[in-house]
Amino acid sequence: MSTVLLASMIGVSLFLGAFGVFAFLWGLKTGQFDDRSKFLDAVHSDGVDELNEAAMLEKRKKDAVKRKKEGYRPPD
Repeated sequence: MSTVLLASMIGVSLFLGAFGVFAFLWGLKTGQFDDRSKFLDAVHSDGVDELNEAAMLEKRKKDAVKRKKEGYRPPD
């Protein structure tokens, strides 16, 4: 492989990498990755039954983790 070709490949890859970092930093600065209303809108569209079901599922997960830490023993 020639040195000119290798140098041009390195140059192009550095340029594309710098462009990607610049685009990412610009997106962070301008808030492109923020979704502030996502969770609030989800709560507004859920009914009481869905919220109660979600709370029950969360409680089941916590209970399962607690049982796993204690070690599972089947009932007698």
